[in-house]
Amino acid sequence: MDDVTLGGSQDAVARDVQTVMDVGHEMGLDLNISKCELISHPGYVVSDSTLQSFLQIPVPDAEVLVAPLFPYTVLDTVWSQHCNGFARAVDRLASISSQDALILLRASFTAQRVQHLLRCSPSANKAALQIFDKHLRVDSDLTDIQWMQASMPINMAA
Repeated sequence: MDDVTLGGSQDAVARDVQTVMDVGHEMGLDLNISKCELISHPGYVVSDSTLQSFLQIPVPDAEVLVAPLFPYTVLDTVWSQHCNGFARAVDRLASISSQDALILLRASFTAQRVQHLLRCSPSANKAALQIFDKHLRVDSDLTDIQWMQASMPINMAA
């Protein structure tokens, strides 16, 4: 087990963290407090000594497994990073065959991270999605209508 996310009242979370620490220690696993985060509203008073040692993250900056939880500036930042990485990949892939480039795009680079972000974060109506689509369409001779058809979900295929 590598990552755990707990939620609830401060007392419940503190109790659950203590259980994880106790049971984990019995199995030879110890909680790395320096990597633990506590997501809370600014000004929230933490009374539990273990939770006080966690890095406090404000709600607008909250992420779980590199996926922002809320549509605040952190989500814009993450999308911008993905778009920049994807743009670099597209530029570099232009020098190889299109089939090889497609395989590399689908298997690595930013594509899987973007799918994760789309599934986990509230990304609807983000300007970065249009930028990402623009990078996808680079070096394509498709018309606007052809591009729209190619972008449709598979269940809308004729």
